Amino acid sequence: MTVNGETVARDIARRLQEAGFTAYFAGGCVRDFLLGRTPADYDIATDAKPADVQRLFPRTAAVGAQFGVICVMEGSDVFQVASFRADGVYIDGRHPVDVTFSTPQKDAERRDFTINGMFRDPVSGEVIDYVNGRADLEAGMIRAIGSPGDRFREDRLRMLRAIRFAAHLGFAIDPGTWTALREAAAEIKAVSPERIREELTRIFVSPSRVRGFDLLDESGLLQIILPEVAALKGCEQPPQFHPEGDVFVHTRKMLGLLPPEVSPALAFSVLFHDIGKPPTLSYDEADNRIRFSGHDKLGAIMTRRIMERLRFSSAEIAAACEAVDNHMVFKDVRHMRLSRLKRFMSRPHFDDEMALHKVDCQSSHGWLDNYDFLLEKQAEFANEPLIPPPLITGHDLMELGWKPSPLFGKALEAVQTRQLDGQISTREEALDWVTATFGPHTSRGRRAEGR
Repeated sequence: MTVNGETVARDIARRLQEAGFTAYFAGGCVRDFLLGRTPADYDIATDAKPADVQRLFPRTAAVGAQFGVICVMEGSDVFQVASFRADGVYIDGRHPVDVTFSTPQKDAERRDFTINGMFRDPVSGEVIDYVNGRADLEAGMIRAIGSPGDRFREDRLRMLRAIRFAAHLGFAIDPGTWTALREAAAEIKAVSPERIREELTRIFVSPSRVRGFDLLDESGLLQIILPEVAALKGCEQPPQFHPEGDVFVHTRKMLGLLPPEVSPALAFSVLFHDIGKPPTLSYDEADNRIRFSGHDKLGAIMTRRIMERLRFSSAEIAAACEAVDNHMVFKDVRHMRLSRLKRFMSRPHFDDEMALHKVDCQSSHGWLDNYDFLLEKQAEFANEPLIPPPLITGHDLMELGWKPSPLFGKALEAVQTRQLDGQISTREEALDWVTATFGPHTSRGRRAEGR
């Protein structure tokens, strides 16, 4: 939505009103306006039928015409214009079988929560509130419109939306709504993985992620959606390294230590970084301590399964899995040879992994020696690329008489290692080293490969 989104949306509503129709701003943009926040988008509700909307505006798309929704496109912005409606029976826990065009009041009464059920005349500024949403907004209350059980049966995703709104706004959830939500928690399985992922992502990338985490846990939704995370409860850790408590407590504390703005990959790598601990838990009697051997590697495998189950993008899955897989490597960074350290630091999501490592330490033993060491190294390497251009290529090896073979990659990697370690720095030095090590011609290369 461009910066003039409200102005364009107001113009759309005005054109509808000038054509003799009622047209209001609806839902979240009204809530945000009353909270003094800038809405992310503007939805318009009207008594105009879809055909009327399409006749009035030159650029439209009937993406939800069966539900009375037409998208109106103005410039690069897209606005949903929906006819006032009443919904028929819901049979899939997500969509009504049919809709009938109706009145503003009936339209408000079919919405999810009172704070999202208000209208506002964008021309006069009048707020139209049939569901007592303004009072709940002022009281800081998330309350289902009408029967909470009915609202959740109609659309199971509303359970996650209730938690997201409560977390983001810092609101309480009305006791009747909360009871119905907990009773219906197991039915979240009826919602598509993609929609669940969208809501979880909004919860965990927001600054209020800990509140969202707690509500997911207390509602029972966490156990249904992410049983691998719920299993962290009661998984004890060695107190000398984790005085904060079990793995669940540790993970929750890490979420709270993250900066306000985080990528989805960072948020979920923190959430999943220790999910391999419960299945790898063992007790070493020799030194009288708890161990989790291989939990990082198993955790990366489990992270991939979870994120694929929830239909995350391949890029987000790869970033989160790599972070989980490598989070224990940070303990070794001060003992790495320079070439390995530079390769470790040059990976594309290293900054997110640094953030994970930092909160991992802060939430447990508090030792930031390795984190500080890496900050120093980042400053030291800041004026040159961590991985500089290669000194030689496969073409150079062919000029030495080599024929393409698997030995090419090994030789070039060995040259790069010495380059990163500062042992060689010019093309001539690299060629001399390769000749001295592998020989100058093809037959030597074949013999080296066959050994």
